[in-house]
Amino acid sequence: MATKKSPAKKTAKKAAKKAPAKKAAAKKAASKAPAEKAAKKAPAKKASASSSGRRSLVGMTTPATDMSDRTIPKSAKYLHDKKWLKEQREALIRERANYTSSAERLAAEAAALMADREPGDVQFDEESGEGDTIAVERDRDLALSAAARQAVSDIDAALERLDSNTYGLCIAGDDVIPKERLEAIPEASVCVTHKISMF
Repeated sequence: MATKKSPAKKTAKKAAKKAPAKKAAAKKAASKAPAEKAAKKAPAKKASASSSGRRSLVGMTTPATDMSDRTIPKSAKYLHDKKWLKEQREALIRERANYTSSAERLAAEAAALMADREPGDVQFDEESGEGDTIAVERDRDLALSAAARQAVSDIDAALERLDSNTYGLCIAGDDVIPKERLEAIPEASVCVTHKISMF
C-alpha cells in the first residue's frame, strides 16, 4: 500500500529546490551593490577646460572670465591705440546710459499697465481678440526691459575688459576681435567665428 506524502513534506522539498536559485540571486545582488555604491560616490565630471584655462563653449553662453594670463598681440595695433580705446569707452558709456533709461522706462510702462486693473480682469471684445491685450503688452515690455538690462550687463563686462587691458580679445578663443566688429558692437566679447558657433 502506497503511503501518501504529507503536505508539509511536499512544501519542504519545493523550498529546498528553490533555495539554491534564491542564494544565487542574492549573490548577484551583493556583487552589484559595491559597484553601484562606487558609481554613486564617484564625483561628477567637471566641464572640460582648455589649456589656457577657459571652458569649452558646449552648453555655455560665456566662458570663464579669467583672462589675466593673456596679452594683446602686437599685430592688433588698434588695441594699443589709446585714442581709439578712449573713443570705445565713451561709446560704451553712452550706450549704457541709453539701455539703462530704456530698461527703466519699459519696466515703468509694464507696471502702469497693471496698476489700473484688478487681478482676473480679462477683456474679450473685437479689439482684443481672444486674449488679454494688456497682459500681452505688459509681457512684451518686461521682455524688452530684461533684454536692455542684459545689454547693460554686457557693456559693464566690456568696460571691465578695458580696465584690465583685455578688451578686444575673444573670450572664447585665442584670437582677436576685428576692429570693424568692435566699432559696430563695442561690447562684443567674441569674434564672429565663435559667435556663429554658439548657435
